[in-house]
Amino acid sequence: PVEPPTVENGVTAALPDPRWNGETWLANPFYTFAAFTVGKSNQMAHAAALGVADDPGLTYNPLFIHGGVGLGKTHLLHAIANVVMRKGLRTLYVSAEQFTNEMVQSIREHRNEEFRQRYRTNDVLLVDDVQFIAGKEGTQEEFFHTFNALHNVGRQIVLTSDRPPKSIANLAERLQSRFAWGIATDIQLPDQET
Repeated sequence: PVEPPTVENGVTAALPDPRWNGETWLANPFYTFAAFTVGKSNQMAHAAALGVADDPGLTYNPLFIHGGVGLGKTHLLHAIANVVMRKGLRTLYVSAEQFTNEMVQSIREHRNEEFRQRYRTNDVLLVDDVQFIAGKEGTQEEFFHTFNALHNVGRQIVLTSDRPPKSIANLAERLQSRFAWGIATDIQLPDQET
């Protein structure tokens, strides 16, 4: 966790930005809740994401957001990350493809335990495009155990997909079931006003 700001001579010292690890942004600083346009098509997903950001691990765990391309799923993931990292929570945002690639590399390099530590020690895990793991048995097995390890200790999991859990072909039934444990909400095409 990030240390609280220090106060010296009545001036509060600025905290380092936890979204920056010295090399790259861990969350897009422009994808915030304030920058997200809310309308009838996405208000439930927005409200659920806000709830998760306010009380990670306690509300809607897991949160599963699904919808078409370009409707704001990734924006909401980054908005959550921007809030929870400011709270000092250890947060990891990855795409499902990145999860898969890192897992394969860790197997090749005999660094399985290092891989597991990277994913299973977070307070908040955000995974974009989880439908990518469909049909990949080894990835699904590892993700199943990662999900369980985090969920069993009350850590927050947020997933996005282009379709609801039950509609992801070639996704293990036990993952479909776990993805529906919390809340699954969709984002529709916006109306003209939005």
